[in-house]
Amino acid sequence: MMDWNKLLTAKRLRKTEPEDRKLDRTPSERDYDRPPFQRDYDRLVFSSPFRRLKDKTQVFSLPTNDYIRTRLIHSLEVSCVGRSLGRIVGGEIIKRHKLDNFSASDFGDIVSAACLAHDIGNPPFGHAGEDAIRTGFKLWYSTVNHVGEELLSQTQKADFDSFEGNAQGFRILTKLEMYREKGGMQLTCPTLAAFTKYPRESFIPESILNCYPGRSVKKYGFFQAEKELFTEVAETVGLIRRDDKTAWWSRHPLAFLVEAADDICYSIVDVEDGYRMGYISFKKAKDLLNEIAEIPKTDFNAADSGAEKVKRLRAKAINELIQEVVKIFLDNEPDILSGNFDKDLLSKSKYQKHLDDEIKTKTRKAVFQHPDVVGIQIAGYEVLGKLFGEFVNAVLHESEKGKLIRHMLPEKEGHEPDEDTYNKILKITDYISGMTDSYATSLFQQFSGISLG
Repeated sequence: MMDWNKLLTAKRLRKTEPEDRKLDRTPSERDYDRPPFQRDYDRLVFSSPFRRLKDKTQVFSLPTNDYIRTRLIHSLEVSCVGRSLGRIVGGEIIKRHKLDNFSASDFGDIVSAACLAHDIGNPPFGHAGEDAIRTGFKLWYSTVNHVGEELLSQTQKADFDSFEGNAQGFRILTKLEMYREKGGMQLTCPTLAAFTKYPRESFIPESILNCYPGRSVKKYGFFQAEKELFTEVAETVGLIRRDDKTAWWSRHPLAFLVEAADDICYSIVDVEDGYRMGYISFKKAKDLLNEIAEIPKTDFNAADSGAEKVKRLRAKAINELIQEVVKIFLDNEPDILSGNFDKDLLSKSKYQKHLDDEIKTKTRKAVFQHPDVVGIQIAGYEVLGKLFGEFVNAVLHESEKGKLIRHMLPEKEGHEPDEDTYNKILKITDYISGMTDSYATSLFQQFSGISLG
């Protein structure tokens, strides 16, 4: 059974002692402190990888419509929803467990910081970018790998075969940003644990997984290179280890709220963005959102534009889902703490069928499968696939062109002669996944001879 006192420790990664929370002061005096979890949030806001999210695909890549959300705006919105979820849940948890040393805002700060960072490892062109890197790696590996000569171990190869923005995000937070420091940004272990929705390594034999149905194994949360760092996080906050032979733990309870905040935002907001882009009619958007918002027709101001009405429906629908998620979390808290609950919270919602069968299905058809969106995704495969191939060949194989390409790598991505193949490839995925949509496109054009920059 996990313990909230340990789950909320203020200890930072690679620091020997928890941060001083000044618990000897009165609550009113502590109100003037800058709490450790709030510092996590602030560090993320001022970080370079977070700023680059302004030019990374959410759904619509490189939009000409200034209204449409980027990854940056999406991350801020998710953090707002996460803060509300954390605070409301935290207030009740404190009462239940008599946690005198914590406040509801501690819960809110952890969840909002983890939410703020939840997409920080995503490459250009969204999920298509992740798949483009996987495809680029498989193509390269099948070309250069010779029979009987494995360049990577099975576990290392799995990191790239199923390349994950979530694992790249953990790597950014714990190693790449502020890379001269041990533990990278040295965020608190609760924030890092709540950030990690998939607390397992990439390769776990099926004999160990044994068809495990839990949500937390749908993807993976850290590369082999950061396995030791996540082990420290997991042991510090007291996550339940699911298998002694592999790096696989239960989720931190607050990771369920991070996931729910993201699910709420993209489900509801995609309808609003789809309407603003003209892919979804006002009637369809209204019907999809009002099934949750339940605003009577008489409550709408006839003078309001369609956009204003959709805004109101979006806000009310998000609020309704927040209340749903809070109730589901609190009802299942004992099973969450024991590691027995491993579902996304919205799957237990009374709105689950509408979210899956109506909102997700119809937005997928109207928005995600629209030629404008699909065309950009296809371009993403071409752009990132070429960049991956060019850079990885440059650092692993000597050639005149490769020498020139290596000069384009930033200092920390530059290869060392004695570095192994795994880490050399990781540095390439670090560089590519850190690019914005615009920069990746510009570099692709230069490499293809379309533009001279």
